[in-house]
Amino acid sequence: MSEPKGGRGAQLKHTGLRPGWTTGACATAATTAAYTALLAGDFPDPVTITLPRGQTPAFALAAEELGAGRAMAAVVKDAGDDPDVTHGALIRSTVRLLPPGSGVVFRAGDGVGTITRPGLPLAVGEPAINPVPRRMMTDHVTLVARRHGTTADVEITISVDHGAEIARSTWNPRLGILGGLSILGTTGIVVPYSCSAWIDSIRRGVDVARAAGRTHVAGCTGSTSERTVVAEYGLPEDALLDMGDFAGAVLKYVRRHPVDRLTICGGFAKLSKLAAGHLDLHSGRSQVDKSFLAALAREGGASEALAAEVAVANTGLAALQLCAAAGVPLGDVVAARARDEALSVLRGAPVAVDVLCVDRAGTVVGRSTPR
Repeated sequence: MSEPKGGRGAQLKHTGLRPGWTTGACATAATTAAYTALLAGDFPDPVTITLPRGQTPAFALAAEELGAGRAMAAVVKDAGDDPDVTHGALIRSTVRLLPPGSGVVFRAGDGVGTITRPGLPLAVGEPAINPVPRRMMTDHVTLVARRHGTTADVEITISVDHGAEIARSTWNPRLGILGGLSILGTTGIVVPYSCSAWIDSIRRGVDVARAAGRTHVAGCTGSTSERTVVAEYGLPEDALLDMGDFAGAVLKYVRRHPVDRLTICGGFAKLSKLAAGHLDLHSGRSQVDKSFLAALAREGGASEALAAEVAVANTGLAALQLCAAAGVPLGDVVAARARDEALSVLRGAPVAVDVLCVDRAGTVVGRSTPR
């Protein structure tokens, strides 16, 4: 198979940076090893898993314990060249057999947080193990069970050594995720971001798209938004720019090297930052401004009472949900404002811009018309 000339894969190769594995991938590997040992009596080491996009990495085990009705395996997280605070963390999975019909139950062990406020993709009281890692672990234990002629009725407890301490360096406490880290990841792969290297790769992506004669390109914040753009517009791989958090880098380069149309697609919360005038969307360098969202909600027809609720919402997602329940199109208002901010950066360059805001599942929750 030939190497991609454009798109996410080509950008990562161009940076020369080494990708790593998410906490969700590590937890899945540890869970698979522990459950296999529970049924077969031996730990697979290394243990191989299948990621959502079909990659099959192998993970070495750092610790293992097998007891009556339970097994524990641990994996050290390797974040590659990304400056991730969880790099080197020991992620443990303890799998315990449950009565037939119990299904798969998740628990937060030491160092994994618990959800205490609404507005996140998990219910209050749930362990902070995000939906995709849950699905990955469930799929893998189901496969292991099937190979051994049984059903996956297990309790999976994920813990992270020193996770509570590491979590103080994250946004978890402010989001109401208490007691430790979140188990995250939508692809299983950590894409490393060196600012200079990634911005250079964005420029290369624009050059490749123009050389291929693409008149419509899309700047996406991640893999979920990339899939949405492909579904919406059928764009080929070399028309996709993995802009990550660097919206300004895309806009400034396209200003000097125009294309007919630029679609910007990303999570609602990130694009609310662009709407507020931020060109760097990283959580450590810009924040969701709830007061600004409240003002936009008023523009969309929100009452003063609703706007006041938006102003104190726990997350951007919570603000969006409040407005959606009241029939206020906050997503569309944010998309339109983000488009106008993008046009201001383009300074009259002959580029039409539209914006799509998506939720974590990739559903479009806000869109602007091209202008």
